[in-house]
Amino acid sequence: MRNSKLSKPNKWENFVMFVSLSKKRSVQILMLVGLLYILLVTTLEIPVVYRNGFNTLSQDRLTRPEKLGSEWDLQERPAPGRPFRRLIYRETESEAPARALVSSELRRTVRIISGLKFEPERFDPSSKDESFELLESAKVAWEVGGKLWEELESGKTSKAFKEDEEKKKRGSSSCPLSVSLSGSDLLARGNLIELPCGLALGSHITVVAKPRAAHSEMDPKITMLKGEDETVNVSQFIMELQGLKAVEGEDPPRILHFNPRLKGDWSGKPVIEQNTCYRMQWSSAQRCEGWRSSDDEETVDGQVKCEKWVGENGISSKEEHNKATWWLSRFIRRSKKVTVEWPFPFTEEKLFVLTLTAGLEGYHVSVDGRHVTSFPFRTGFTLEDATGLTVTGDIDVDSVIAGSLPTSHPSFAPQRYLELSSNWQAPSIHDEEVELFIGILSAGNHFAERMAVRKSWMQHTLIRSSKVVARFFVALHSRKSVNVELKKEAEFFGDIVIVPYMDSYDLVVLKTVAICEYGAYQLAAKYVMKCDDDTFVRIDAVLTEVKKTPMDRSLYIGNINYYHKPLRQGKWAVSYEEWPEEDYPPYANGPGYILSRDISHFIVKEFEQHKLRLFKMEDVSMGMWVEQFNNSVKSVDYVHSFKFCQFGCIENYLTAHYQSPRQMICLWDKLVMTGKPHCCNLR
Repeated sequence: MRNSKLSKPNKWENFVMFVSLSKKRSVQILMLVGLLYILLVTTLEIPVVYRNGFNTLSQDRLTRPEKLGSEWDLQERPAPGRPFRRLIYRETESEAPARALVSSELRRTVRIISGLKFEPERFDPSSKDESFELLESAKVAWEVGGKLWEELESGKTSKAFKEDEEKKKRGSSSCPLSVSLSGSDLLARGNLIELPCGLALGSHITVVAKPRAAHSEMDPKITMLKGEDETVNVSQFIMELQGLKAVEGEDPPRILHFNPRLKGDWSGKPVIEQNTCYRMQWSSAQRCEGWRSSDDEETVDGQVKCEKWVGENGISSKEEHNKATWWLSRFIRRSKKVTVEWPFPFTEEKLFVLTLTAGLEGYHVSVDGRHVTSFPFRTGFTLEDATGLTVTGDIDVDSVIAGSLPTSHPSFAPQRYLELSSNWQAPSIHDEEVELFIGILSAGNHFAERMAVRKSWMQHTLIRSSKVVARFFVALHSRKSVNVELKKEAEFFGDIVIVPYMDSYDLVVLKTVAICEYGAYQLAAKYVMKCDDDTFVRIDAVLTEVKKTPMDRSLYIGNINYYHKPLRQGKWAVSYEEWPEEDYPPYANGPGYILSRDISHFIVKEFEQHKLRLFKMEDVSMGMWVEQFNNSVKSVDYVHSFKFCQFGCIENYLTAHYQSPRQMICLWDKLVMTGKPHCCNLR
């Protein structure tokens, strides 16, 4: 019995001992396996990584991160990710020295002046057709441009520019930190105060003024909702931030259109309307009508777009329809929380102090110390572009003061945006046939826009390998200092073709003809594309679209307008002398269209023989020339695609228009990282 009792503990102890030994052996086995794994990785995998890169998909050697050239690079650099490799051109080590040698030799002899022949002396003033006035303007502009170019080539302009710069350094700064005008001085200057170098983050403008009393108005645009003989009492004023003129003869863009309407709005209530107008196109308006923006609506630097105000009777606009409910709700809330409700910020014949501040995400307006509205930045605008402020309408201005202004502007300091790196220089052109030539219309002082294009879609592998060639086409600027910097830029980057005439909005059509001449005669490209410097182009997608049409067909592709009629009234009216027909011919919108080589040849030939009819709207002119070719030479395939976007950016775009420099970089980053066209909503 005793032995049987003792045997049980002995068995339990043996079992425990066995388990503990098993655990020790398991730990030893795991340690041995781990040691073997480390040895395996050390002897086999690490050498493979150093030979082939971090993954089996990449055959590139390990390289150090690219050096940041500036603060801009640091801000614009995207988050780490795997790029869509087929968009980026990778040259081999053996190609790099050869490319550098050929590129340097090419740049010594590259012709930066357009080969287009205008020959003003052959202009016949007696043949007065529809394009007579335009041809006469072109003759003068070409002669003036020729003289400017001769001065540039001789170095006279550069010498004068250096002397002016030295005088500016010795004298007062061309970009003052603050400016101010009295009401009388503002009136004497046409209600315009100049901001020589635009605005910067934190810049502020203060306007002290008094709205005038309402007056009777018979303007049909205002009285259209009333009876024919019924007048409307109106009191409103407009404050606008305007941009520097891109070219002579073109109205500056309205970067901010701020329009308080005390009386006279179609709603019958006091409102504040804000908007932008870029290259003759008004955007959608933001109206503040008396109620606060909803909580789920996006803010601007944390501020709501519209604050609440109450009407003359103390009732807010949104609650005016139900006074009983409003008084009841106000009474109930008062027992819990006292709220302060402000009236409309402007009152007839009452002085106000308005402050406009430039924030990170938009503009902020406060009146008499209270925030009233905020307006987000819109596509295509930068703070530096806001080089003037106008105050017009039913208002008497006492004074205007602008402070915390920037001390340099892209037009005066292009080196802020021009990164003189060989990475952005145009590649040499090979002997192989060019598939597509892209001519980019640009203005002389658009340094930032050109730099953004170089750093975005001009980095596509098809351009870097010279299967597709892109060049900027620029006319001479009225400011000689801009021409000096433009010539330096053209000589360094090798991607600018200067058309030697004095730039003018009505003469943009000459740049279009120069694009056809370069693409068809200088390069003999299969296809010629025209776009603007605020247009983003998906190179591979555009080529795919073009190749859907057989090579032996004449092609005109873009976002084509049919049966459009010219405007006969208003600011942009076209007279019957300029265009006697009732309809325009079918034409593709200017931001992006493509021609086959035979059409480009025809256009240049007709121009040089003085047989080409010119019109001030270059896209309509192109439609007219294509129609002439279609009727007299060969049938043309008109291919319409709304993906050549006229306004902004759409899903699966071929081209995106009105893209600011920051948006250009953003679109390219998204295209490289994902391989898909995603729009950017940067403001």
